[in-house]
Amino acid sequence: MIQSKIKELIAKEVEAIQNIPIDGIIQEAVALIKEQVHHKNGKVVISGMGKAGQIGLNIGTTLSSTGTPAVFMHPSEAQHGDLGMVQANDVLLLISNSGKTREIIELEHLAKRLYPNIKIIGLTGNPDGPLAQFSDICLSTGNPKEICPLGLTPTTSTTVMSVVGDILVVLMMEEIGFSKEEYSKRHHSGYLGDMARLK
Repeated sequence: MIQSKIKELIAKEVEAIQNIPIDGIIQEAVALIKEQVHHKNGKVVISGMGKAGQIGLNIGTTLSSTGTPAVFMHPSEAQHGDLGMVQANDVLLLISNSGKTREIIELEHLAKRLYPNIKIIGLTGNPDGPLAQFSDICLSTGNPKEICPLGLTPTTSTTVMSVVGDILVVLMMEEIGFSKEEYSKRHHSGYLGDMARLK
C-alpha cells in the first residue's frame, strides 16, 4: 500500500517537471544575466518568501559557485535596510508561486524607487499575476498542483522551481564557458574541491 502511494507521488512530481514550459524564455533570462553581471559587473539579487525563498537561496549559492555572482536578499529584511545591497546594474530574480506575494510586490516598488531601470526576472506559477506583469522576463513553472493532501503545502511547486533554477545555472555555465579550473578556485575545501582539482 505505502509503496504504491510513494510511486504515485513520485509520478506526480515527475509529471510536473515534464510539464515545465519549454518556450525559450529562459534563454532570454540567461542573456539578460550575462549582460548585467558579466558585461556590466552587476550581480543577481534573488528574493522570495518562505519556501520560495529557500529555493532562491539555493539558486543563488549555486550561481555564485559556478561563476555568476549572486546573493539572496530576504524580502522583509529588504524593507529594513538590506535593499542597500542592490546596485543599478544588478538583476532581481523574484520568486513567488502565486505571483502575488505581498512582500515581493512591495520589493519591486522599493527597488524601482531606488533604481527605476533595474531589470527584473520573475519565477512564478502564475503567468497572469502581478509578478509576471512587472517582470522584464517571466519564467513559468507550469503551475502544477501540490501533492500535499490539502493542496496547500509547497511541494510540487518548489520541486519545479528548483528544476528551473538548475536549468538556469547550467545554461549560464555553458554561456560563460565556465571551466573546471574556475570551479576549483571557488571550491577550496571538501569533496567537490578535491574532485575539481583532479587532472
